[in-house]
Amino acid sequence: MKKRYGTWGLVAGAAEGLGKAFSRSLATKGMDLILVDQQKDPLDSLARQLETSFGIRVITLDLDLASENSVGIMMETIRETACRLIIYNAAFSRVQKFMLNDPEMLDRYIQVNMRTPLQLIHAFCRLHTGDPDQRKGILLMSSMAGSWGTQLLGPYGGSKAFNHILAESLYYELKGEGFDVLACIAGPTSTPGYLASLPHGKAKNLSVMHPDTVVEAGLRSLGNKPFVIPGSKNKIIYFLMTRILPRRVSLRIMNRAVGNLYREKL
Repeated sequence: MKKRYGTWGLVAGAAEGLGKAFSRSLATKGMDLILVDQQKDPLDSLARQLETSFGIRVITLDLDLASENSVGIMMETIRETACRLIIYNAAFSRVQKFMLNDPEMLDRYIQVNMRTPLQLIHAFCRLHTGDPDQRKGILLMSSMAGSWGTQLLGPYGGSKAFNHILAESLYYELKGEGFDVLACIAGPTSTPGYLASLPHGKAKNLSVMHPDTVVEAGLRSLGNKPFVIPGSKNKIIYFLMTRILPRRVSLRIMNRAVGNLYREKL
């Protein structure tokens, strides 16, 4: 990673879960890090751990990624460090009926999950366009929730579908300019956010992936393909639901599964 993308990498949404796992993985590879999150205390704690354990340099940016100035602040640090790798893991998510979302929540889906990564990638690419021999990396975290429309997950799933399609498009459009672009499409993963969304007692009955496994699959695939689905079980489900079964059948199956899991929210 360091040889391909240089000394510095940026992780947006770094304080916990997959972002924390990405940060630690890059640190083990000797990369200095720009860590971005609005959870200041866990972010600062993670930075101290990585600096102490791996002897790397860490810059922390305490940012709300819904804010309009967040891209400008990140880009200023990217320019100062000549950072050539960005991982956008941050996401806003709620499991609830669509009509329970207020206008501010709906805007936050757009801002955190779509507008900020779109503007960040655009600014990052403008900064680094012109040197196709120097590799640059862009990894967007997506979700299998963006592969089908499922009840209780409409705004989140829609925003994750956006990230998937954006990454696939840019993989082909920008590879001639030296950009490696990847959508990492995760299934159920044992992150604090996902586990907190589950009804009481349901977590022990579910098959979930460890964040480190998802992260290594993503980093290993960056530069080799437009998207990756970590985990053999998730790959099989995706293949069956998208290649074998008619979409209307896949939709019924997925909506039944979500409905059974979150029955008390319906």
